[in-house]
Amino acid sequence: MRAAVEDLVEEAERRIRNRLWIPTKDDRVVAAKAAKDLDAALGTAQSEEERSEVDRLAHLREALAALAIALAHVHGPLAWFLGAAVTALAPVLHWRALPPEGGPTFGTVTPSPEQYREAEDAIRRLRSTLASIAAA
Repeated sequence: MRAAVEDLVEEAERRIRNRLWIPTKDDRVVAAKAAKDLDAALGTAQSEEERSEVDRLAHLREALAALAIALAHVHGPLAWFLGAAVTALAPVLHWRALPPEGGPTFGTVTPSPEQYREAEDAIRRLRSTLASIAAA
């Protein structure tokens, strides 16, 4: 997940740097809002690790929702970037923090502590990149 997001971010930064993608005013507004929403959804690495798995997963899902909402408001390169970001983070949608208690789990799995950290780091990287796009 972290590697997929890093590749995505590097491509976006390269396209902007080479002026193959010039973020529009609307792109910058949506990127700023998305960065703000990601910031609100996810705390620092230390604060997230102190939370319960249920809370950590809720924060990750909130961040994913923020990206999906941002995606609904744009077209073109920013939409493609956000769509790829949501796809990279899609494994979070298959995670559960509660034990199955003998019932169906609908194909969910319990993530490891490293998987939580990786997803949280990926979201922080996306937040930073969206803030950069907003400032472009």
